Amino acid sequence: MTSRFTELVVDCHDPERLAAFWCEVLDFKVIDRSEGKVEIGSWVPTVEEVRACQMPPTLVFIGVPEGKTVKNRLHLDVSPIDGSTDDEVVRLLGLGATKVDVGQGPGRNWVVMADPEGNEFDVLRTLAPPN
Repeated sequence: MTSRFTELVVDCHDPERLAAFWCEVLDFKVIDRSEGKVEIGSWVPTVEEVRACQMPPTLVFIGVPEGKTVKNRLHLDVSPIDGSTDDEVVRLLGLGATKVDVGQGPGRNWVVMADPEGNEFDVLRTLAPPN
């Protein structure tokens, strides 16, 4: 018997808005929604697939009354696959992300950003093939 990492849950004020943002960032789709909760993913989990192998986790956004108060202890890293890191940062800024300083210092090869509710995430090096 074993467990699988199937979901990452994000507390937020507006699950619909944050799910829509992350769907655009990751090219995910909404796979489940109920009052105060939206789940997005690149696949629809089934018992058979989860048992067969480790699949990417879904993201679940749950509405909570309190706001974010400190730097995240857990964050997502994303890697562009179709363009440069700089191009991806520009795209994410257009979607509502912001650049943030969490003490990372200058000269890093990643960019720290925050989603529309202030949750930090990193944009890493591109995985796109060189031109």
